[in-house]
Amino acid sequence: MGYVKFPVDLLDRFCMTAFKKIGFNDDECRTITDVLLLADLYGIESHGMQRLVRYHKGIEKGIIKVDAKPETVFETPVSAVVDANDAMGQVVGRKAMEMAIEKAKNTGIGIVSVRNSNHYGIAGYYAKMACDAGLMGFSGTNSEAIMVPTFGRLAMIGSNPLAISMPADPYPFFFDASTTVVTRGKLEMYNKMSKPLPDGWALDKNGHPSNDAADVLSNIVAKNGGGIMPLGGSEEQSGSHKGYGYGMLCEIFSSIISLGTTSNYCMKGRSGICHFFAAINPAIFGDAAAIKEHLSTYLRELRESPLADGHDRIYTHGEKEIIATEDRKQNGVPVNENTVVEMIRFAEFVGMDPKEYFGDFKPGESNMFNQNY
Repeated sequence: MGYVKFPVDLLDRFCMTAFKKIGFNDDECRTITDVLLLADLYGIESHGMQRLVRYHKGIEKGIIKVDAKPETVFETPVSAVVDANDAMGQVVGRKAMEMAIEKAKNTGIGIVSVRNSNHYGIAGYYAKMACDAGLMGFSGTNSEAIMVPTFGRLAMIGSNPLAISMPADPYPFFFDASTTVVTRGKLEMYNKMSKPLPDGWALDKNGHPSNDAADVLSNIVAKNGGGIMPLGGSEEQSGSHKGYGYGMLCEIFSSIISLGTTSNYCMKGRSGICHFFAAINPAIFGDAAAIKEHLSTYLRELRESPLADGHDRIYTHGEKEIIATEDRKQNGVPVNENTVVEMIRFAEFVGMDPKEYFGDFKPGESNMFNQNY
């Protein structure tokens, strides 16, 4: 299957209308749409429009409750625990990070852990919220178990991404990555494209390396064994224990301190996904402007450091996202044709006319969007 490029404003209008039709209010629709679009603008395809099918199914099955009311169940001046009560992850995620930001501005630091939520999109969106407010931002989330622990053969930990962002010039430091070699969404993309998985990504139900995306995904759902390798692969010699340990750090800050659901019990009856959010005011360490300048200088020195043979550029974290955003705003967002089919089904599910957005789109055929890019 190929790709179709869509104007950013069309995807924005599609998402805003679809989530409004489901029952979210304007502010909630804006948040959900912004998180999805930021992923696609940044080039994180696995968490952009490709994720709509997950929300479609979650809402249809009642796992995601549109009318849920998150509540704060524990709070101090610097911390809080929020029970999402099965709310949409993006909705409770934004509110939790806003709470962390407010605490950081008042006390210097704010940490909020959330339990009983749903998939919240890219972790980096929330770290970026704090960075945009002049703070250091941190976020992470557990998920349904897809990571096989070192020397194991059953997935026990989620993709458990960790994201950090901090103000700098000419653009912020922005790091957002799963603690697995790749995310489940990346396997889904390879499955859609009927492509074999690269070596070193996944394990079959017996704990042996696998290149079969469909088989690995079905085993994750059925809890038959197998899954995705931690960062570092499946052996200690290549650093598997490090990715396994980073995944546990995310688990501790999300599900453990919130007394929430650990990854191996997520998506059993209810989602149960847990998140964490932290904001730190650099001013608690001294001159915030000087700290920003210090980081900016170091990032510049990294970019200007000597190049390896055959390479013409060193990137710092967040630079590629800026470049990708500029390109997609000008040239459109590439969307896999199978994902477009899912979007059409989502539109039909919520009572929208797909032709208003996709015309007479048919996979594998030329259409009006491709003609402009």
